[in-house]
Amino acid sequence: MSSSSTSSPPWDYIAKLVCIGDSGCGKSSLTIRLCEGRFSPQHDVTIGVEFGSRIVPVGPPHSKTLLLQQSASSPSNPNPEQQQQQQKTAAAGLPDPPRANNADAADAAQKHMKLSLWDTAGQETYKSVTRSYFRGASGALLVFDISRRTTFAHVTDWLNDLRQIAEPDIVVILVGNKADLASDDGEDGEAAAAAAAAATSADGKSGNKREVSVREAEEWARNNGVLQYVETSAKSGAGVELAFMKVAERIFDNINAGKYDLNDRRSGVKGPAPGMAGRQVRLGEQSKSAGGCC
Repeated sequence: MSSSSTSSPPWDYIAKLVCIGDSGCGKSSLTIRLCEGRFSPQHDVTIGVEFGSRIVPVGPPHSKTLLLQQSASSPSNPNPEQQQQQQKTAAAGLPDPPRANNADAADAAQKHMKLSLWDTAGQETYKSVTRSYFRGASGALLVFDISRRTTFAHVTDWLNDLRQIAEPDIVVILVGNKADLASDDGEDGEAAAAAAAAATSADGKSGNKREVSVREAEEWARNNGVLQYVETSAKSGAGVELAFMKVAERIFDNINAGKYDLNDRRSGVKGPAPGMAGRQVRLGEQSKSAGGCC
């Protein structure tokens, strides 16, 4: 990307990502949080798919910051000093995308990727529709709700559907959303359920609603060839940028390794084309939704 060109878009690559998982896991909330930086406790259920986009930095120098954030946010190995550093990093957030007309020298060295995000419906009724959007995806966020074990039980089915349709090299990350509902450090197995029961007060409300432990989710990710496990909260924003950035960085690594044909749309990745301006598209522009909540 040349800083002297006024017609070049503010990105070097476009990658298609899909968010998949059961209905109500917060897939739409995660996408809205990344694209628009906000959280809405009530919004329409997704019908078919919705679309959003975000330009993010990939590769050095920003990737060094990402590694620090990843180390600090490891849910199975908390460290007070790392958590403090993570808060500082998260507060800064992702840098603003470069501008085509006045990109500075630092931006000229930093590569950028436009994430084309396809938020798919989780209901069984729409599966035949949403599956068609798996084609041509280079990355996927496989989302479940840590407070609903049934949604975790279904991630294997979602992954099987994805791998039957998507390209073999698709980058998949497992995302445990609604981490704000857990008051623990991710204790394992039956201890998580026991802690939730112990935290239930006299009025029947639980202070810890975790039903899936970090260890269990990490083990599933390893056994199923998934990149890694990340916990997020669309409500607070914790872990959201990290989850999407981990997928973007692995896709960028694959680009550098020559794994994609950037002229073949089936690869899910392409370089800039003449006339593209890196226009930001907000959710809801290409599809409509009605009723219920995410």
